[in-house]
Amino acid sequence: MSDEKQGMDRRSFVKTASSGAALGAMALSGFHPAAAKTAANSKIRIAHIGIGGRGGSILRDMIRRTNQDDAQVEIVGVCDVYAKRRNAAAEKTGAKPYEFHGDILDRSDVDAVVIATPDHNHAHIAIEALKKGKDVYVEKPMTHTIPEALELRKTVHETGGVLQVGSQTTSNDNWWRAHKAIADGMIGEMIMSQGSYHRNYDTGAWNYDIDEGAGPQASGDDHINWDLWLGPAPKRDYSGERFFRFRKYWDYSGGIATDLFFHVMAPLNIAWIEPQIPYKITGTGGIFVHHDGREVPDTYTMTAVYPKGHMLVLSSTMANDHHIQGTIRGHEGTVVITDSGKFEDSGNQTRVIAQKLFKDEFVKKWGSDVIEMPNQEREGHMDNFLRCMRTREKPVLDVDTALCAQVAITLGVESYQRGKVLYYDEKTDTISETPPVA
Repeated sequence: MSDEKQGMDRRSFVKTASSGAALGAMALSGFHPAAAKTAANSKIRIAHIGIGGRGGSILRDMIRRTNQDDAQVEIVGVCDVYAKRRNAAAEKTGAKPYEFHGDILDRSDVDAVVIATPDHNHAHIAIEALKKGKDVYVEKPMTHTIPEALELRKTVHETGGVLQVGSQTTSNDNWWRAHKAIADGMIGEMIMSQGSYHRNYDTGAWNYDIDEGAGPQASGDDHINWDLWLGPAPKRDYSGERFFRFRKYWDYSGGIATDLFFHVMAPLNIAWIEPQIPYKITGTGGIFVHHDGREVPDTYTMTAVYPKGHMLVLSSTMANDHHIQGTIRGHEGTVVITDSGKFEDSGNQTRVIAQKLFKDEFVKKWGSDVIEMPNQEREGHMDNFLRCMRTREKPVLDVDTALCAQVAITLGVESYQRGKVLYYDEKTDTISETPPVA
């Protein structure tokens, strides 16, 4: 094992206690318990793990679904290490509250879990859930480290579970229009993709409110199980700053890269003809405005070069909200995905624009030098997950596509931390600071 891979393993996930023999039997038979329990006419029984900001939003959407006349889902459990959050969720849903996620996963009547914990707890909970026969909707980023992503992919393939990664942007039709344009040969050889994710805050990004009375020593609704929250992260004394503002710290997050660039990387991997992992990555930037003790940069740029002969440039700052046009450049044409650069609000159409050198040929083949491709209505991201639970189809953002995005953004973080250009060997899943031998 290389030094680089050992470095990645230092942050590896908590191993689960599930039986390897049982897992192997499921894999050989092609059977996944959730498949038998989600017949077309039955309600899908879902438990929510992590009910903070994003988790609370997903829960509200799920409550809305349960209140519909033809409700297809039922919320049967809610889990959070912060008593205030889980008790409030239980009151809203009528579901049983849990402090420890393992107690939910032990329930035989749970078909699927929604995981919206901080990033560093995504992988080990998702892996344990899949091994215990649950389907999984896990918020982005899919994992915190590359070894976790590789292990999660392996587990999905071995168990046959359905796993959807919660980057809702991938369900926007722009990316599928772009995919078709590239696959049809409209832009010729793909050269470069670019995107951005810019915001501006007077308080600084991720400085969420801190409940001052809460903590591991508090009782009642104020109690936080800090050890459970830390999970596989390095052991530290309780910090309200770290608990409520976890995205500012490397132990639990990759900052801009994992919170925001996942929303760019994942859909680009859909737009490209096939998902891809880069072999050369650079992440750079710094803390230029928000000097508040954070570890992650407030301004960050990432570049990546891919084996198939194209590159990626992503730009972001949390101190200026002017975006860059989202584009995929080919030798013969350009796909404009988002004029504003706001990938979560990508407009009603995708445009393909001919390069001047190839304008005559382009017009002859496609009818105009600018082709407008109106977006079509697509099913929502959660709708897609719930449907795939019934059909056992591959969801929009499956584990293989998400892994390509995860490896890229995690390598960018590693490059920033080391201050080095990094190279990734997909055959051995190792990182190096020296180019591979040709």
